[in-house]
Amino acid sequence: MAGHRTSHPLGNAAARCAVAESAAGARADGGATIAVGVISDTHGLLRPQALQALAGSDFIIHAGDIGDAAILAQLALIAPVTAVRGNNDKGGWARHVPETAMLEAGGAQIYVIHDLAELDLDPAVAGFRVVVAGHSHKPGLERRDGVLYLNPGSAGPRRFTLPIALARLRIDGNGAQAEIVELG
Repeated sequence: MAGHRTSHPLGNAAARCAVAESAAGARADGGATIAVGVISDTHGLLRPQALQALAGSDFIIHAGDIGDAAILAQLALIAPVTAVRGNNDKGGWARHVPETAMLEAGGAQIYVIHDLAELDLDPAVAGFRVVVAGHSHKPGLERRDGVLYLNPGSAGPRRFTLPIALARLRIDGNGAQAEIVELG
């Protein structure tokens, strides 16, 4: 219906969320911990070291500035991929990548956006345990109001003196722990 708007508790962000994956608590092998590889800002370069660091992930998140659809295809050979479009992702392939996404892993809700400055919801109120964002190329971990904010840094071409990095996220029940992995 033209002009009809539905209200959603997550606001405008929910309308843009197009990807949701789910893992119901335990992995198929019986373990209770879910491993999520987190990568961002590849800008068309997927290093062999990044593929090695992501091996063994149950899920992979790409937080934007992918650079080429082939990157997502390569990551999907390791694990299911949840990806968002970054400000440099252009062209026909990128139109199919959402601006924001949600992933449920091991009972924890993860919200993914490329640029944290564009976050238009309160993650704690919305029930998210983790917010993943890229864009700055600067790796970082911070907890605010019970929410883990994770920026894996850039795994693509080196920018300034920033490290080449990605992150590993471990979900165990409702807990979430992350580590930054420098690739060199």
